[in-house]
Amino acid sequence: MKKRVAIVGVTGIVGQEFVHALNEHPWFEVTQIAASERNAGKTYKQAVSSDPSGIIAWDGSGQIPKYVADMVIRTTDELDTSEIDLVFSAVESEAARDIETKLAADVPVISTSSAYRYESDVPILIPGINDDHADLLDIQSKNRGWRGWVAPLPNCTTTGLAITLKPLVKEHGANKVVMTSMQALSGAGRSPGVSAMTIMDNIEPYIPNEEKKVRIETRKILGTLRDGKIEDADIRVSCTCTRVPVIDGHTETVLVNTKKEVDAESASRAYADYDKNVSVAGLPSAPEKYIALHKDPMRPQPRIERDVGDGMTTTIGRLEKDEIFGNGIKYVLFSHNKKMGSAKGAVLLAESLYKRGKL
Repeated sequence: MKKRVAIVGVTGIVGQEFVHALNEHPWFEVTQIAASERNAGKTYKQAVSSDPSGIIAWDGSGQIPKYVADMVIRTTDELDTSEIDLVFSAVESEAARDIETKLAADVPVISTSSAYRYESDVPILIPGINDDHADLLDIQSKNRGWRGWVAPLPNCTTTGLAITLKPLVKEHGANKVVMTSMQALSGAGRSPGVSAMTIMDNIEPYIPNEEKKVRIETRKILGTLRDGKIEDADIRVSCTCTRVPVIDGHTETVLVNTKKEVDAESASRAYADYDKNVSVAGLPSAPEKYIALHKDPMRPQPRIERDVGDGMTTTIGRLEKDEIFGNGIKYVLFSHNKKMGSAKGAVLLAESLYKRGKL
């Protein structure tokens, strides 16, 4: 029998990605959907087609899936938690804290918001990277007297960085990281300040709060769970996060100072070995290759990589030894912010937790 799931924030950009990612899913069935009071009582199709001119505000891939088109939207207070096994939360952070707190009292919540990311008993999980941190969810439930828990994804900019650092940390250690991101427009959603007139023929050199999130989250994700607490990795991260006129997919240049000797050949082996044994292999939303490594110096490129593995593959190129640090390696990565870094990555996390008996 499939696990019954609800999507909260279902009409937003991330909520629509959840709708698409869960269409005909073999393990999960969407049985309830929720959004703001403004859309409550409407069918899903009515809610995303409410523009008087007839414009359908559907940003997901393809057409609105049939399974959800006529489903009636509820408020979060109207969700029947006794009839669901899991909630996917795509709510903006300001409202997410209250909503996720209320829901987690009764049912597990996997969230794309930052509302709970920095709590000491809340892991920031990337499936296949820090699976052992999931054991903290049981401690979280006990600490808070909840029947459920909250498991947030990292910021989408952190996702690709943490995935590509993990094999290097495992095989060579790491002390320092210098990263510059070139982030897609879709990562900003409909945020103010990212209009066509400001971004076209331009690069915006600053994204509010982004760099702080990457620094904190990378250390936490790559840290060690010990005695019921996560000890942050001893890695200093310096990052510059920028917005570029690319629709989907974040590109990052990365320079890593390793503890042990490293070169392109040894780093390549570390990535190949990690990909060969990654824990998510075989899960419904997992790509054939979790990490793809290219020798072609013209890869990765957003227009080429964003469809690889249906947006779930993290791509690395320009892998070279660097001489600035005594032991240093540099590379360019691509990670799909709307797929692996968002809704479909959350679905993959749910699959991983289900496999581990956490659902």
